[in-house]
Amino acid sequence: MGRRCDLTDRKTLHGGARRHRRGRSGANGVWNFKAPRTTRTWRPNLRPARVINPDGKIETLKISMKAYKKLRQGLSLKGYQLANWQQTSGAAVAAK
Repeated sequence: MGRRCDLTDRKTLHGGARRHRRGRSGANGVWNFKAPRTTRTWRPNLRPARVINPDGKIETLKISMKAYKKLRQGLSLKGYQLANWQQTSGAAVAAK
């Protein structure tokens, strides 16, 4: 299985990274060489997390940090919720 989020389907992207440089200005101008272009990959920030699926069973999925933060707020994505997460309110923190 590749680097892909199980909930949001975020995956590895690739493209060209260019330096911010002007490039060639003609016959032996100030810049003799073109601006360099290299290929680059952007990988998703994945982490394993225990989630409760829509059937009520606990599974471990690879999810992106963006999805994890949404689940941590108490929201559900595609019917999945974060398992074993207690939200601390201001009153509970003050009681400690």
